[in-house]
Amino acid sequence: MALLLNDEQKMLQESARDFLSARAPVSHLRSLRDSGNETGHDPAIWKEMADMGWPASVIPEVHGGLGFGYTGLGVVLQETGRTLTPAPLLSSSLIAATVLLQAGSKQQKEALLGNLASGERCLTLACDERTRHQPARVEVSASADGSEYVLNGRKRYVLDGMLADTLLVSARTRGESADTDGISLFLVPVDSAGVSRQRCAALDTDVLADIRLEQVRVPAEALVGELHQAWPVLSAALDAGRIGQSAELLGLAEEALQRTVQYLKERKQFGVLIGSFQALQHRAAVLYSEVEMCKSLVLHALQQLDAGTDSLAELASMTKAKVSETAMNVTAEAIQMHGGIGMTDEFEIGFFYKRARVLETLLGDRYFHLDRYARRRGY
Repeated sequence: MALLLNDEQKMLQESARDFLSARAPVSHLRSLRDSGNETGHDPAIWKEMADMGWPASVIPEVHGGLGFGYTGLGVVLQETGRTLTPAPLLSSSLIAATVLLQAGSKQQKEALLGNLASGERCLTLACDERTRHQPARVEVSASADGSEYVLNGRKRYVLDGMLADTLLVSARTRGESADTDGISLFLVPVDSAGVSRQRCAALDTDVLADIRLEQVRVPAEALVGELHQAWPVLSAALDAGRIGQSAELLGLAEEALQRTVQYLKERKQFGVLIGSFQALQHRAAVLYSEVEMCKSLVLHALQQLDAGTDSLAELASMTKAKVSETAMNVTAEAIQMHGGIGMTDEFEIGFFYKRARVLETLLGDRYFHLDRYARRRGY
């Protein structure tokens, strides 16, 4: 498969770049931060994104979507990475939509996918319970009680958890804490009795949520997929999310490098452009090469996600580990090459480093994925 975007995907990427640069630049993120926005999002911007069809990208037309596929949504996420635009595209339009497409019942798909595609509903996956990403370690319990399930426990660092109207909660219905067998998924409306949310601001001012479930009752119809057998679905949806994160990290790294190169061409030291210093040229050239490598890797991963390849887990971990490392290196070097001004809040380059650090950690950092890849390869 050629590592090239088709004409439709190119047009989608160009329209996303034009819209985001005009309507949601980095200064927009700064204004959300300074205003103390409770959800970390601008509903007006999200409405415009929905009108352009972005939340409908991975949802088939039969369910009210546009069927652009994961590659289509990936190029949009790459552009949101360039402008650091907060939007529930990753949590709701990619991860939650993937869960429902793979395991949702006919009734669940009819009730939710059309509203996800239109941006009217926002779902998010609540799977982590510790400070580090360990999705198989599930201690939130779900016990059957007649025609209902009763959920108890705590989920941490839930992406867009303050914005979502419904949670996809992983819960243990049998087995021990680290068993992959015995995990089930449930749809839990955030306004259910016993659900409480606490706002958690991340390093990059993104808003995560701490979710507590105390005797939360949901009907049997809230079960997504088969009882006890949610791990394959959960793992596949997380891998889709990791590839989407990688696309966002790629756009972030591209923009940070572009801004840095431009700064090298303008900044003078002792009357000489610092871009003329060979040491800085070499460092920029190395970063450029790494970013170009990541472009091919991310596009290949998105294409394989659309193709439904069997080796997706290894590819997702390889992509997340490599792009995370590159984005961290690019943003750290960007601050170094900007000198003292790069450390100030008034200059935007620091926002890119903070966002890269959060994205690198969510859904597993590079060390998590290097270990996961090695284990799957038999090491």
